[in-house]
Amino acid sequence: MKALINKLHIAIIALILSHTAAEAQIVKWDSTYRPGKYVELVAKFKADPKSKKDFVFLGNSITAGTDWAKLLELPQAKNRGISGDITFGVLERLQDVIDGKPAKIFILIGINDISRNIPDSVILGNYKTMISRIRKGSKNTHIYFNTLLPVNSAFEKFKKHYGKDAHILWLNNEIRKFTAKNVTVIDLYPNFIDQNKQLRAELTKDGLHLLPEGYQVWADFLKKSGYLTEK
Repeated sequence: MKALINKLHIAIIALILSHTAAEAQIVKWDSTYRPGKYVELVAKFKADPKSKKDFVFLGNSITAGTDWAKLLELPQAKNRGISGDITFGVLERLQDVIDGKPAKIFILIGINDISRNIPDSVILGNYKTMISRIRKGSKNTHIYFNTLLPVNSAFEKFKKHYGKDAHILWLNNEIRKFTAKNVTVIDLYPNFIDQNKQLRAELTKDGLHLLPEGYQVWADFLKKSGYLTEK
């Protein structure tokens, strides 16, 4: 009897431990996070005059970090980047962009989702929702979807963004499969990697954000590839 009781105790303990381990493997994530200046910037964007000739650059701090009109010598280029934004934040403010019926929308978003442990499949689903909503609400707008940029962990500043290269690679492979009408994939990633598949150190100030030299690589690629002039 005593041996049976001991076996039962062991079984119960094993069950508890396995349940605890399973709970530990569940990574929590939050779709409601919005950066501190989100509301202020969304209001500013809404108040900004809109034109069907606009080229809208939509994304997070990587998009927000330059003056696109000056960089590209295109006065119709509008910066709609919000530092810290995630795909859910872009979806929340997307209708204002759609309502302007711009000529082109350039989208780069997702690295902050990865850092916040939002599942890859959810991020991809949000990408597809963006495309679907733009195509439905502004049929003449051409969508340019950028692959995610690499990061560089040697800078040791944005640790939640590092060590997740597999997620970047998986999402980029899925982005490259986008083939809908009026959707063009811009494969930025190969232009920014070094021999170790890291973000080129000379193009970044902190392993995540770009220096002016990085934005120049981006601008040159857009110009060379004809994405700014094609109809």
